[in-house]
Amino acid sequence: MHSTRTIAVRTVLTVMAFATFAPTALTQQSDAARIKALSTQWQQDIAAQNVDRIVGLHAPDAIIMFSHAPLVQGTSAIRDVYNEMVKIPGMVLHWTPTKIEVAGPTVATEYGTYSESYDTPGGKESDAGNYVVIWHKINGKWRIAVDAPNTTTPLPTPPVDAPAMEMRSGTSLTWNDLTTPGIPPGAKIAVLHGNPSGAGGFVLRLQFPDGYQVPAHWHPTPENVTVVSGNLQLGMGNTFDASALQSYGPGDYAYIPPRQSHFAQARGVTVVQVHGRGPFQINLGAPK
Repeated sequence: MHSTRTIAVRTVLTVMAFATFAPTALTQQSDAARIKALSTQWQQDIAAQNVDRIVGLHAPDAIIMFSHAPLVQGTSAIRDVYNEMVKIPGMVLHWTPTKIEVAGPTVATEYGTYSESYDTPGGKESDAGNYVVIWHKINGKWRIAVDAPNTTTPLPTPPVDAPAMEMRSGTSLTWNDLTTPGIPPGAKIAVLHGNPSGAGGFVLRLQFPDGYQVPAHWHPTPENVTVVSGNLQLGMGNTFDASALQSYGPGDYAYIPPRQSHFAQARGVTVVQVHGRGPFQINLGAPK
């Protein structure tokens, strides 16, 4: 009799546990599917350069933890990051979730692998790695709380200057369009030595058509500029100001410190030579 009662109680408890577990499991599956759809939408928004929708997927105090970079936190900072990211020439970014685990009613974790490629003055560059995203459900909607991509691409080896002499004929240079976000079309670039997007020494030339204006910008590394032909009008400041321009002709040289905002205009077809140590980056506006 006692055994029969025990079996009956266990049966009831098992049924109750299953009745509780089944809806929870279904909810977790539904939440995981929703997060996967949001992750796919996120990638589509990057491809469409829809920064508003990207930012809207993040919690107001969300954090991005890029490899080898300062922490990015909050709506304003995240918007700045994606405003710059979607402007990178030839940017293609894709990630594949390995697992989405819903740990509770308001917390979930997604992790997987990513790959990206983009154009630089020195050619096509690429990166790949792993990522983890922590999702929080806020007011009934899943939002990104932490995004932590982690590159598996090895760090570049210390730069080693070329051991042999290099010579370039001015008539044999290969000129390509300078495709930098915010820089007007029409400028050309030719690399004479090194890799401007790398960490070593480089020498390049820029060619501007008559009247071409270079908006205010800055570089994270020093810039050494020598006018080869034409006339370069160069000014310092955070915004383009024609009254601040000074003229530099063939043979003239200018040193521009790192993070110094400057702007320029060409008078006649103008060629300038730039040398320094990379990476050579063009950032619009004033340093932040």
